[in-house]
Amino acid sequence: MTEILSPVGVQRGTSTAERVVGHPAWPALKDAVETLRPWQSKDGSIDLEADGAPAAEAVRAQVERMARAVEELAPLLPHNAAYHQALVADLRRWADDGFGVPDFLDSLLAFQPAQRRADGLQHLVLFPMYTQNGNPDRNFEAVVLRMVWPDWLAELERTRYDNPLFCGITFEDFTAGYDTNSAVLFPETIAVRKAPERFSWGGIFCDREAARFRRVSKAAVGTLGLEVPDDIREMLDDQKRCEEAFVLWDMVHDRTHSHGDLPFDPFMIKQRQPFWMYGLEELRCDLTAFKEAVKLEAEGVSQARDVQFAVIFDRLFRFPVTGDRVRNYDGLGGQLLFAYLHKHDVVRWTDNTLHIDWERAPKVTNELCGEIEKLYRDGIDRPKLVHWFAAYDLVSAYLAPHPGSVWAKGPDALDLDQPPRKLVDDVLPDEFPLSMFYEALAKKLRAVIASTKGITAHSDALAAA
Repeated sequence: MTEILSPVGVQRGTSTAERVVGHPAWPALKDAVETLRPWQSKDGSIDLEADGAPAAEAVRAQVERMARAVEELAPLLPHNAAYHQALVADLRRWADDGFGVPDFLDSLLAFQPAQRRADGLQHLVLFPMYTQNGNPDRNFEAVVLRMVWPDWLAELERTRYDNPLFCGITFEDFTAGYDTNSAVLFPETIAVRKAPERFSWGGIFCDREAARFRRVSKAAVGTLGLEVPDDIREMLDDQKRCEEAFVLWDMVHDRTHSHGDLPFDPFMIKQRQPFWMYGLEELRCDLTAFKEAVKLEAEGVSQARDVQFAVIFDRLFRFPVTGDRVRNYDGLGGQLLFAYLHKHDVVRWTDNTLHIDWERAPKVTNELCGEIEKLYRDGIDRPKLVHWFAAYDLVSAYLAPHPGSVWAKGPDALDLDQPPRKLVDDVLPDEFPLSMFYEALAKKLRAVIASTKGITAHSDALAAA
């Protein structure tokens, strides 16, 4: 019988409380959410006058089922008492107001998981929300999760990587919006009457990331004939090790968005930019995590070497061939890392086999991080459009632009009388197409990548059985 893998920090056969998903109220809550889902519009409201719309009494009955289920489950989670009380009030107010666009600001403000980051602590979360890389509509979603906050991670956050809003989390169970590629729980996705002045938490599901990474990496290694060190081959067979690598990677990546020599604020405020700017920002954060992992490995942190391989494998093998080619900025970052390593002779594709110089890989990867950091450091002295072109030059030094690109022809090809945000319209949806290597790899891995939709540590273990 295949062993089912437990979340990081939670021992088999133990729990911080009775498992919420084992309570009869949990399947009742899920059923009410799924019953309500097809009635909701994109913005989360329910139009009772639409053709085929349910009766108001039927909708109210499902909302009341949700409220009662939360009330039944709340005693299992006393640390969420204020949130669950506000949640029930928001649910019943939504019903009393006629099922318009949901406003769950009161319950969102009451939910403060980052204030108590205890390893293995359960949370029951219910909000009208979209799920990033999942369901784009603001349906109700319910998810039971556990906090991932082992002592070694808490110590690193306290002493070196201050990130008081970050929550590493794992799935216990979820509704359909999370039976997708979504691996995050972010407050900005929740339907509210106005955005809070600042968000106070953000959660990333390291178990989904780890399970997805393991499945795709194993398939890529086999497809490409890549030889990997024994300890990393063992890592790919170990869900717990991969979860620990991802929670450390995520914590450092997340804080990097607001650290370093930033030209202004390259990512965290809403602004219209060419998608390669977002690609460079995400890659910068990943490569910063990689650079820190090299330092941590030298200091004896056991998870640090795993972080380095997780960054390289995920960026090289999954990111470039996942999703469509429309402004795929994560895919662009993966392509750039591969091309950089290839041009510096760390990666070789010879005799239909991929070879990686594992000894030189850390040094050369850090050199790419240095090039991006220099771009950012110099950016403070540049106008926005000049900075965008400098970034384009960096990317196009390693990746071939689309032959029909206007941007590739340089500033003289663009109407510079327009404001920079208008020039973004001249960026092609796939400004830097896949190389022949990645076109072939995408075909080989398509089915494997598709199979990771909705994956968790538990589902991956069952699939292996």
